[in-house]
Amino acid sequence: MELFENGRVVKVCAPMVRYSKLAFRSLVRKYDCDLCFSPMIVAADFIRSAKARDSELTTNSSDRPLIIQFAATEAQTLATAAGLVAPFSDGVDLNCGCPQRWAMAEGYGACLMNKPQVVKDMVRHVRNQVDKPNYAVSVKIRIHKDVRKTVDLCQKAEAAGVSWITVHGRTSDERHQPVHYDVIRVIKESLRVPVIANGDIKTPGDVEAVCELTGVDGVMSARGLLANPALFSGYHHTPLECLWDWVNIALDQGTPFTCFHHHLIYMLEHITSQPERKLNYAEPVVFLTGSTDL
Repeated sequence: MELFENGRVVKVCAPMVRYSKLAFRSLVRKYDCDLCFSPMIVAADFIRSAKARDSELTTNSSDRPLIIQFAATEAQTLATAAGLVAPFSDGVDLNCGCPQRWAMAEGYGACLMNKPQVVKDMVRHVRNQVDKPNYAVSVKIRIHKDVRKTVDLCQKAEAAGVSWITVHGRTSDERHQPVHYDVIRVIKESLRVPVIANGDIKTPGDVEAVCELTGVDGVMSARGLLANPALFSGYHHTPLECLWDWVNIALDQGTPFTCFHHHLIYMLEHITSQPERKLNYAEPVVFLTGSTDL
């Protein structure tokens, strides 16, 4: 993808269930986000049901570049799903890192970390069956405790034609422990394809520090962008103009109120107390402040 060809750090909005949908992607794109992922979609369900396709994926002509992330366990299933979304997107990503119990029970996500040959086959199938020049095929992983196993997985994906690899620098058992940026650096140094670092990118300073520590080609943020959609524009907190942009985008796109409200509370967390946030999640009340100190 051309994004990685100009030598600058690519700034990416992570795939987040319920949150990284069209309206939020539209917002972060206004604030220097280069690339957005869809929420994770179960490929088999997406193929099977037109209703699932309509509810899981909404986009428009301005929503580019866009990567659709799928959960899949079988190569042809991923390739078929990729064929369905190829006309409306710039690539697909295979989720190899989700540690949630339901995903692991179905063989999705982090389960694939221990199946490098399956991952290789999935990447190759999409490459061979999606007839669209420059269409990206990427994978998003966590790391093994044994760095060599992680590097082996990444190199097998590279050999199959992966476009880039996103590395969340924690194992599937880790949640709030420090990110292993040293492992991300080892992975970057072991590959020719671009590598995106994910994990604890919460401030503009984190973007610079992680790039310095790892030498990666891009950074991906999830929680940091929820709290501050203007993060990649260099803001340390959500600016007032960003709040109003969110109101206007949500109104324009008909965003469901619960989704609108949850995003709003995330954006205001630095000026609200925990009891206030808890109250407003339980009993939604829309409020905006006139203060410019946001």
